[in-house]
Order: sequence, then C-alpha cells, then structure tokens
Amino acid sequence: MNFDITDAAPEHKAGFSTGSRDDYDELRQTFEEFKAANDERLAVIEHKRGDVLLEEKVDRINRALDAQHRRLDDLALRQARPSIDGRRQPRDGVAREHKSAFDAYVRAGDVDGLRQIETKAMSVGSNADGGYLVPVELEHAINQRVMAISPIRSIASVREISGNVYKKPFMTAGPATGWVGETDARTQTTSATFDALSFPAMELYAMPAATATLLDDSAVDLDQWIASEVELVFAMQEGAAFVAGDGVNKPKGFLSYSTVANASWSWGNLGYLASGAAGAFAASNPSDILVDLIYSLKAGYRQNGSFVMNRKTQATIRKFKDSTGAYLWQPPAQAGGRATLMTFPLVEAEDMPDIAANALALAFGDFQRGYLIVDRVGVRVLRDPYSAKPYVLFYTTKRVGGGVQDFDAIKVLKFAVS
Repeated sequence: MNFDITDAAPEHKAGFSTGSRDDYDELRQTFEEFKAANDERLAVIEHKRGDVLLEEKVDRINRALDAQHRRLDDLALRQARPSIDGRRQPRDGVAREHKSAFDAYVRAGDVDGLRQIETKAMSVGSNADGGYLVPVELEHAINQRVMAISPIRSIASVREISGNVYKKPFMTAGPATGWVGETDARTQTTSATFDALSFPAMELYAMPAATATLLDDSAVDLDQWIASEVELVFAMQEGAAFVAGDGVNKPKGFLSYSTVANASWSWGNLGYLASGAAGAFAASNPSDILVDLIYSLKAGYRQNGSFVMNRKTQATIRKFKDSTGAYLWQPPAQAGGRATLMTFPLVEAEDMPDIAANALALAFGDFQRGYLIVDRVGVRVLRDPYSAKPYVLFYTTKRVGGGVQDFDAIKVLKFAVS
C-alpha cells in the first residue's frame, strides 16, 4: 500500500519566537541532509559494498536530527507553560483570601488563615499525611504544566474526580434485538448486562526544598516556584506509570495488561502483532508491519490514532521508505507540531521499551478512547521546617490514577517472529 506523504509548507503559530522558527527550519534542513545521506547508503548496500564512513555519516545526521527535535520540543514546551502572575488578584474574595493565607503559610508557617478558610468551607484541613490545599490557580497551573510535559497525558482522556476511586460501567452483553414485520409478534428481549472498571487515584508526591532567604524575599512568586519545582518530577513519574506502571500504589500502565495475538483478541487484553523477527523488524519490507498495525484498529479508532515509541525506535523507523521512495517519517509540519509516521501523529515516550526480543516497543491506537487518567481534585502542600535544617521542605502531593478503559482502542507491536 502506498501512502501519499507530502511535505507541508511550514506554518508559524502565533507566539513562537524567531529562534524557534529558526530551529524548526534547521530541523527540516537536517532531515533533507539525512534523506540524501541515507539514500546514498542504500545505494551502496544495493551494490553489495560496505562504506563505514557513509554509515557513520548517516548515524551522525540521525543523532543531529534527534538533538534538533529535542531542542524544538523544549522550546515548544517552555512556550506552552502557563504563567502564574502572583500580582494578579483572583476574581472573588474567597479565592483572594485563600491565596493570601496560602502565601502566609508557605513563607512563615502561619496556618490560622488556611484553617479558617477550610472551616468555612466545611472541609477537613488535613489528610492522613497533613497539608493544606493550594489555591485553585496554582492547582490548575500545575496540572497544565504536567500535561504539557507528560506524553501519554497529552493524548489520553483525563477526568477529575472528588473521591478516591472512579468506576466506569461498560456493557458486557447488550439487549436482544431483531427485525420484525408490522404485525408480527414481539418476543420479550433480554436486558443488557453491565460490569464496571475501577480506577483508583494513587498519591504522587514531590518534596522541593527552599532556603529561608528565598522565603523571605517578597519579590519571589512562591506559587510559580512550587509549580516549576514539582512539574518535572510529577510528569516523569506519571509518564513511567502510564506506560508500564504495575497498578500497585500507582496507575496501571497500558503495557502492564496481558497481551494476546490480535487474531485471538478478547476484552481485557491488548492485541499485538508480531514484527516477524526476534528483536528487530523483518529483513524485507520492514515497514509492512506498520501498515498492518494501523489497519488492525477499527476505522472508528483509527481516524484518531497515534504512534507511541521512544527516541531509539523512532531513529530506526526514520530510515523506512514506501514503495515510491518517500520517507514514512516526516518532521513536524509546523513549529510546535508533532512528527508524523505514515501521516499519523508520533508521540515520543521515553518510558517505552527499546527494540529487543519480545519487547512491546511500539504502540498505535486511539489513546483518548483507550486510556483514562483520573485526577482527584486538590493539590496539597505540607510545610516541613524541621527535617532538613536549614532548609524548609514542601511535601507536595496530588492523587492520580489511570488504566485502559477500552481494550479495543490500542494495539502494540511485539518484536518477535510470531
């Protein structure tokens, strides 16, 4: 099957700096150099004469592409991060009071204001580990920052809950139906049978440290500081759990569910296709399995499909061509966009395994329908000035869960003969 893949003209999103556009242009230029060098390498291979220098040149350009892609991702990430303006007053008096009381607690350990607010709200001030709820502004900023960093969160469904567990019902057997004539007798139909998937929210924590000088400096926006300190830690822990978490005190990753050959797929398992070789793509027509993987999804899922893999796997696939000689991997069509593979978005998740024997190193699916992330409302902070003197620790917690909600929406590629 041939794919008509064309290089879209670069479009520049509003808000992107000249530097990021320059990096984007450099990425596309390097990709053109990569294609030229790889084409030369393939020509040499066809004539059955190796060229070590040429192989090294292709690998060097491939690494340069990775570095430029990473730099462009970093620029897009920094510009996607929402700012927290500590000088901007919240809209209503309660939110303004909460923000002021939280600032007093973080800077000086004054809890009276937060206790009064949570008493007024008829809520308990501390959970089992202690701590106080952060202002809504800060909670939303942390969640948005983590979403910008966490690859799976950016494509999955996200639902906020107020309890510890979210239960989602699904139909295991539908009601009986049938066709009848206008005057035919109608037999009684059976009722639908339901079951429920449970998604418990587990505690995720970070513990940034501050000096007394930092806390005494009124020019420092502590909301901004807390958000910037915890965002990367939260995103890294989440990213690993959403891919391969075992479900014990953490979300259950989609690769932790049992897998079966897609021809024998059943609910509760993820279907897999075999690459045709142990720890590698097939020696001949290696990209054919990617076409099979795409069409193993039903049409309703496929139209919103995304590839998920790590950077090493992406570097291998970047060399693949279709029957017309066009490269299947294409750089982002615009600054801040995603690279594509066979016209589908490619999501880079470094927690995906490397290509190896029997490894599930590549996934394709509609993750918005296939994977659900649950966030319990509320981020808590516990101030600890005693455990690491002279530093003040801020034990920051949020509760997150996750798991597969539709087992038919995600397929994986197993690097095995069968």
